[in-house]
Amino acid sequence: MRTIPLPAVAATVTVVLWASAFVVIRDLGPVFSPGAMAFLRLLFGVIALTVILVITRVRMAGRTPAPSWPRGRALGLVIAYGVAWFGGYSVLLNWAEQHLDAGTAALLVNVAPIIVAVYAGFFLGEGFTRSLVVGIVVAFSGVVLITVGGDSAHADWLGLMLGLMTAVLYAAGVLLQKVALREVDAVMATWLGAVAGLVATLPFAPAAVRELGAASAGELVAIVFLGVGPTAIAFTTWAYALSRTDAGAMAATTLVVPAIVIGMSWLFLGELPSALRIVGGVLCLAGVAIGRGLLRWPPRRTDRFVGISDDEGVPSSSGTG
Repeated sequence: MRTIPLPAVAATVTVVLWASAFVVIRDLGPVFSPGAMAFLRLLFGVIALTVILVITRVRMAGRTPAPSWPRGRALGLVIAYGVAWFGGYSVLLNWAEQHLDAGTAALLVNVAPIIVAVYAGFFLGEGFTRSLVVGIVVAFSGVVLITVGGDSAHADWLGLMLGLMTAVLYAAGVLLQKVALREVDAVMATWLGAVAGLVATLPFAPAAVRELGAASAGELVAIVFLGVGPTAIAFTTWAYALSRTDAGAMAATTLVVPAIVIGMSWLFLGELPSALRIVGGVLCLAGVAIGRGLLRWPPRRTDRFVGISDDEGVPSSSGTG
């Protein structure tokens, strides 16, 4: 009997948990304000990540030197990425999903890898392959379709703008993380980033306490799940899978997140993006796949505008909830 490789199991756990976050956030929108939800999610996420960090250190004891606490520039990068990604991204996504269905929000967030690639091309010296340029054009066309979107009871202009801002902030977090991970252990960086995000959302703590007191038992379970599942467990299983498999394969795996979100949203919330927005989302994902080299366009590997390798260096992480 053929066994399923553990990295494949870990990757599956990651994408399902990240997808579920969009649906849970949408469902909790009437109960928790955006900042309070972000604070509570990060509070429970930091608790779970602390347990994971301790277990990791115990298992590593005596076998490899324990990673040192980051200092100076490395610590600053981790704090910046934590504030941008765990903090700001979470608040904006929660706010966006008060005006957007979960599927549309997931489709917009998945534009982030293209934003990362554009920034890397202009400011990190990574240049632009022809595939990347084609991918940018295709993804932008998808964003236009999502924005015009047709009639929908589950999306408005504020939500669409917040969704795009969320993608930009997520891209900024990825870029900061990419640099920080050159000097900081992944588990330590994730824990510290979550702590930084928690500190950044402390102003929302009083509201979080009030809203938590008014929440039902089921809503309390849901907010704990956001912290433990899509935050602590999903980032840990992502790191495990990424360290043991091809980055391109992992990038392709995350592209299924919006499809899972749309299915979950329809099943549990009875909401679907308009047909035009789904088409736009497909174009966005196709653009991301082309830009990352997961789909070759054109097939000749030698065509490019700026001389860099076919690996554009875009971080593989995408689709987080």
